[in-house]
Amino acid sequence: MGVDYYNILKVSRNASEEDLKKAYKRLAMKWHPDKNPANKKEAEAEFKQISEAYDVLSEPQKRQIYDLYGEEGLQAAEFSGLNSAGGPFAAGNSEFRYNPRDAEDIFAEFFGGSGVGGNGGSRFSNVGEVGRNQVKKKANPKAAAVESKLLCSLEELYKGCRRKMRISRSVPDEFGRPKTVEEILKIDIKPGWKKGTKITFPEKGNQEPGVTPADLIFVVDEKPHAIYLRNGNDLVVNQEISLLEALAGVTLNLTTLDQRNLAITITDIVKPGHEIVMPNEGMPISKEPSKKGNLIIKFDIVFPSRLTAEQKSDLRRALG
Repeated sequence: MGVDYYNILKVSRNASEEDLKKAYKRLAMKWHPDKNPANKKEAEAEFKQISEAYDVLSEPQKRQIYDLYGEEGLQAAEFSGLNSAGGPFAAGNSEFRYNPRDAEDIFAEFFGGSGVGGNGGSRFSNVGEVGRNQVKKKANPKAAAVESKLLCSLEELYKGCRRKMRISRSVPDEFGRPKTVEEILKIDIKPGWKKGTKITFPEKGNQEPGVTPADLIFVVDEKPHAIYLRNGNDLVVNQEISLLEALAGVTLNLTTLDQRNLAITITDIVKPGHEIVMPNEGMPISKEPSKKGNLIIKFDIVFPSRLTAEQKSDLRRALG
């Protein structure tokens, strides 16, 4: 089990940037080694973990990798290394490396190295050194992220697949003049991904002088399916049967999303509103692909539009 950075900072998984800053400030001040001379070793370890948690969760790209793949994903030497294991950020990211930042650097950014001591306003000497000597470069403004829909069939979201997206973008040539380049981005769709899942390609938007290119974000959307309706991790199918089948029994044949034939024999009387729940025949659960949701079969009983006198008589004899 990997480290739970949200738990370390005592914040929820949807914590905002402001929530993270508040949590970091409070805990970093409490656990800074200079404030804990009696148990310095324990404090150093705690302080390092708090800083590491803030470093990951405060940076959107690192946070997204952590949310999808956990601590192990971040420890890969190159971001592109995740792709060999089927990661979703499948192209153009070979330059991304996860280098954890120094805990004291992060602290100095918050407190400017002046220190907020409990011992008559004493300074944290090593933090002050970092704070005074740190040279900050003014970052270029970043263009707003560009979102596009990624329409997927229910079969693709059930089995998983690789999609290739051709993009065109403007970049400066060697003389600084804009030129259009084409690139193919590869996206590995994971089994069980839901509508709204976002796949980010950092800085793959148009490139203009003095502006950091926008991130390209693909947002998963689902195509309607002819037979199945998705409800979370469950699949729902509406099945029409005749009144005779509802009373006398029927065998249903369904083709699953991975092309298996499912034969379901019903011997009980099917009343209006009756449902059959088949465990582990729904959508894969993205975080536990070996597990699946349920297949829920709902019945629509089709009554005859009219009966002859003879049919009515036969029914009275049979059912009366």
